[in-house]
Amino acid sequence: MSNRALGPIPNCMSVSREEILVLGLTAGVVGSLVGGLTLYAGLALVVAGSHAGWLLALPAAPLGGGLGYLLARKLAARL
Repeated sequence: MSNRALGPIPNCMSVSREEILVLGLTAGVVGSLVGGLTLYAGLALVVAGSHAGWLLALPAAPLGGGLGYLLARKLAARL
């Protein structure tokens, strides 16, 4: 094993703190809006007596998280 220090990381492979912050904020806001609206619409249908509303209410959280995952992959593709 060598104790040599690694060279500097090229700019094309680095992600700035600003980009990580924007990714987190965007994923949080978009995920909350989409997941919350889907959950609201599904539960409103369930309360109204339509059992089909569960098809909207149950996948609300994974749908919101999936959008954050897609945004992170988009940022990682730039590397």
